Amino acid sequence: MKLMRTLFASILLTCAGVAFAASSPNPMVMLKNITGNLLSSLSKNQVKLRANPTYVYSIVNRILLPKVDVQVMSMTVLGRNGWYRATPSQRTQFTKAFTTTVVKTYASALNAYTNETIKFYPIRGGYQGRTVLQVNSQILRPDGPPVPVSYSLVLRNGNWKVYDLNVEGISLLQSFRSQFASQLAQGYSVAKIIQTLKSHNAKMK
Repeated sequence: MKLMRTLFASILLTCAGVAFAASSPNPMVMLKNITGNLLSSLSKNQVKLRANPTYVYSIVNRILLPKVDVQVMSMTVLGRNGWYRATPSQRTQFTKAFTTTVVKTYASALNAYTNETIKFYPIRGGYQGRTVLQVNSQILRPDGPPVPVSYSLVLRNGNWKVYDLNVEGISLLQSFRSQFASQLAQGYSVAKIIQTLKSHNAKMK
């Protein structure tokens, strides 16, 4: 769980058809907008957050979640075998439960923000004409070495969306996928995995 919080905290510091990439928006602008909007909302709502810490969930849902491809993330973390073993209803339930896990984990990580800054690097090969790409960056900390962070983005309906995050060589998707793969290997049904996720979400504040 600490690893997951580290990964999601890093998103803060940046930040269904595929559209024609020739006129795609600048993904760097999208990531910077996420950052600015999140930090602005946190700053403006300090009183409300102190009175009700769970209010941060609404901030995450409003600003970050629309920029995350939760469908691709859900399919990827459950794995091909798990996803196609699931019924349509179970896929919907899993996506909803996993999205809640993402939001709550990310929201709890916002408390770790201590005024770090981020440095973006130019996108290799540019972004025009592409539907999938990676944005590399570094988190610059006042009390430690920089932390390398890479964002995997996919172009959906003319908008770039995050579908994976890699911090110091550790992939968010692969971390979750390993967890669910282990549960499936232990004989967990998709229904049990969903229930385990829901129980975990209920315990998160």
